[in-house]
Parts: sequence; C-alpha cells; structure tokens
Amino acid sequence: MLYHFIGIKGSGMASLATIMADRGERVQGSDIEKYIFTQQPLEERNITILPFDANNIQEHMTVIIGNAFDEEHPEVKRARLMSSVTCYRYHEFLGELMKHYCTISVAGTHGKTTTTGMLAHVMDCVKPCGYLIGDGTGAMPENAHYFVVESCEYQRHFLAYHPEYAIITNMELDHVDYYRDMEDYCDAFEQFAAQVTKGIVLFGDDEHVQRLTVLKPHLYYGLSAHNDVQAINIKQGSSGMSFDVLYHKQEFAHFELPFVGKPFLWNSLGVIAVGIMEGMSAEQLQRALASFPGVKRRFSEEALGDNVYIDDYAHHPTAVKLTIEAAKLKYPDHKVIAIFKPDRYSRIAYFMKEFAESLSVADEVFLCAFPENAKKEAGIDITIDDLAKLISGCTVISEDEAGAALLAKHAPAVYLFMSSKDIYKLKNIVKSFHSSCNHFQSVVE
Repeated sequence: MLYHFIGIKGSGMASLATIMADRGERVQGSDIEKYIFTQQPLEERNITILPFDANNIQEHMTVIIGNAFDEEHPEVKRARLMSSVTCYRYHEFLGELMKHYCTISVAGTHGKTTTTGMLAHVMDCVKPCGYLIGDGTGAMPENAHYFVVESCEYQRHFLAYHPEYAIITNMELDHVDYYRDMEDYCDAFEQFAAQVTKGIVLFGDDEHVQRLTVLKPHLYYGLSAHNDVQAINIKQGSSGMSFDVLYHKQEFAHFELPFVGKPFLWNSLGVIAVGIMEGMSAEQLQRALASFPGVKRRFSEEALGDNVYIDDYAHHPTAVKLTIEAAKLKYPDHKVIAIFKPDRYSRIAYFMKEFAESLSVADEVFLCAFPENAKKEAGIDITIDDLAKLISGCTVISEDEAGAALLAKHAPAVYLFMSSKDIYKLKNIVKSFHSSCNHFQSVVE
C-alpha cells in the first residue's frame, strides 16, 4: 500500500506522514517547492516530496487530503474519481489511526502543542509513546502503547477522534470564520468531551471549561483551591520555576522545572494530572518534566552576544500577551521587542483591540504585513496599518534585509518573533546582521 499526502508539508500532515513511515508503510506526498521547516523530518525518512500534479495520484493508493485543499484541487479531483483509490481527509485518517493505541488527545485554544510534546515526553518514560504535534513533528516507536495527539477544534475536526484520555487546556473563542459565537465553540468541546472513553483532565481556572458538562471520570487542574490538582507556593525567576502540587487537598510533590511563564506552569499541571490518572509516581513526573526539551516554535530561544531571539507560534491576543510576559519574566534586565505577523484577516478584525492591548505589553512593537496568500473573508477590509494605529510608537516593517536592519539597530534586546506563519526567516536575517557586527568588532579589537 502506498500512502500519498496532498499537502505533505503542512504541520499536521508532515507529522502524520512521518508516523506512517515509522510504522513501516510506503509514504510519499506533494506540496509547493518552497522550503518549509516541516519537511526536514520527511527528508530524514527519505519520504518523496513531489510538486503538485494530478498524475501523482495512481491506482490503489490511499490518499490523505490536507485541510487547506478543497475538492477542486487537481489531485483531490483525480483521487475522488478513481474507484480504486481510498480517500481520507487528514482528521478522518488520524481518527482511524488513533484506534490502534491508547490515545491521549490534547485539545484547547492555547497550549496544545507544548502540552502534547510535554505529555508525550513524560508518557514515554512509562511505556513506548508515539506522538503527533502541530509543529510538524511526529514519531511512532516500535511497540508503542501510548499515542499523544494534538487535537484541533478547527471546523470541529476533533470530533473524528475517540481517545481514551484527553486534556482540555482552556477555551477562548477562536476560528471566528467558522464558529458563530462562544456558545457554538463550547458546544464543540462538550461534544468532544463526550467522546472520550476513560478520563478527562480539564483546566479548572477557565470559566468556560468549568461549565462543560463532563460525565466521564475527570480531574480539574489549576491554581485555584477548587481544583483536584492544584499548584501552590509558586516561585518563578530567570532560571525556572518551582511549586508544590496538592492532589485532592493532600500534598503530592514538589516540582522544580527549567521553564518560566504561566503557560508552562499550566501545561505542566495538566500533564501531572494525566500522570496521576495513569498511576505515575511523583518522582517519575518530576524527572520526566525536568528533562523536557521543548517543541519547535514555542518560546524557542537562541542567544548571540547580548541579544536573545525567541521564536513563538503565538497568533491569538491571549497567547501574545502571555508570551511577552514570559519573556519579561525570564529576562527582566532586557528590553523586549515584539515582532508580530498576523495570519488571518478575520482573526485580526475580530480581536483588533485585544491584539493592540496585548502587543503594547512589550517595550517596542513592530508589525509585518499579512501574508500574500492570506484569505480575505467577505466584508473584512483591513490592513496591518489599522492595527498599527492602535499601538503607540508601533512601526510596520518589511520581512527583508531592510526590515531586519531596522530591528538590528535596537540591540541589545530580547527579540520576540510571534506568528503562526514563517516569521522565523526574519529572525534569521536579524541574527545575521548581529553576527556580522560581532565579527567586525572582534576583528577590530
């Protein structure tokens, strides 16, 4: 059997393709020829990546269709017309694959990727664990027992999943091009929770999560006293965080972790709660969490001289604010410069005021224009300048050497690049400017 992925460089698609290759299946895919960071694990597995062409679709294939491709795409049309070809949408195929393992879904508006990576790392300390993460990485070890899956609510796709366990990290209205309102959004999560077969872990400090009707065995986690798994005595600084955990009001363990920021604290608590459900000891959890290496594009840090470069996927106003706050907490003596590139016109239009308020937490703010291929929804007529006008001292820059040169002049600083798009390329140009300056200075000295 040959599995063909239409849009194989997509973050979820690349993860799924690598998993199928790890399972010993024959895998290939098609996509644009432009280099995207998600293709590295595909290349490492010698997975063939073809340019889009209807002739890529051959008899008796199983074809997995990425969410970005409608029924009019040439490869999709050909696949649908061939009776010997079995077609799945990404989420449909993933739902079938999940049935082969003890699956743990990670759902929620924010924190899915980091929590998925963290949970997979922890569960692998108990039994072999596969994972599918939204940063383009996936793996399936031989004899895997667990399968940890980032499970997105986009267009209710996570309703294709029936996991044994799930984490719901939080709920805040998103994907406003699809969901009518918060009630509609909450309804999707309630349906998802009803499909979990064994147990659910929920972020109890979120009022919307608290209101979900959950009939399966469950634990709430958070900082408030009403939670089943509660963090107290929290201390954070440039070197990390420490806290104590209570389980049903009784002392469970003390944790010391090399992360900072509320999101990492919340994510760690959710993972601890799952570990408790699965009978892990406090010692196992502490050891595994402390060794978690992080995931791609989630507060990924690099340093060069007096400058720090952070690449983060933040693309919702709440995530943007929390990411800036984490940078300020970890680097209290540095100037924090926020560089933000939007992804969807609908998201910026709906949350315009909230984005302006969140970005204003930084010491300086720079904005990049919408991607050229960003979809313009009907009735939305905005530009990046509309957001810039709401932020005092904000500058709109280009994603090229001219824009990078302007950013480089503001050194030394913590440069915080935030977007679901490829803003990391601008980060690399800024780094090259500083690297050249450092080299010149060393030669002069």
